[in-house]
Amino acid sequence: MKNNQYFTTDKTKMNVGKIHRYICDLSYWGRGRTIEEVERTIEHSLCFGLFEGATNEQIAFARVVTDHSFFGYIMDVIVFEEHQGKGYGKQLMTHMMEHESINRLKTLALKTKDAQKLYGKFGFKPIGGSELWMANDKVILL
Repeated sequence: MKNNQYFTTDKTKMNVGKIHRYICDLSYWGRGRTIEEVERTIEHSLCFGLFEGATNEQIAFARVVTDHSFFGYIMDVIVFEEHQGKGYGKQLMTHMMEHESINRLKTLALKTKDAQKLYGKFGFKPIGGSELWMANDKVILL
């Protein structure tokens, strides 16, 4: 990884204020969330952060709600504005998909309005006729 960037799942390193500001003020999916709600979602999720090594500035964030065996739901995927367009979203997704708690899951789902192309690169396909819901499903139904 360039510039000594690193990933962590350590929730104490996540910049909750920065995450809250992005979700509440800039995202299309989380307008109006309180800081308390964001703190609670982080507490009850497997979180991934990408950081700049020299400054410990948070570059990206995502979280997964999961049972750690069969199902996970990817939420709040963020590349902060000043870092967008540099491939960090792809790096974050690659790291998440390779993580042992995510890699073992049979089904991963997510909902997106505008990132179908990115998620398609990781095996996500639309669910039914939905333009928003996608899944990466390893389960073969008999």
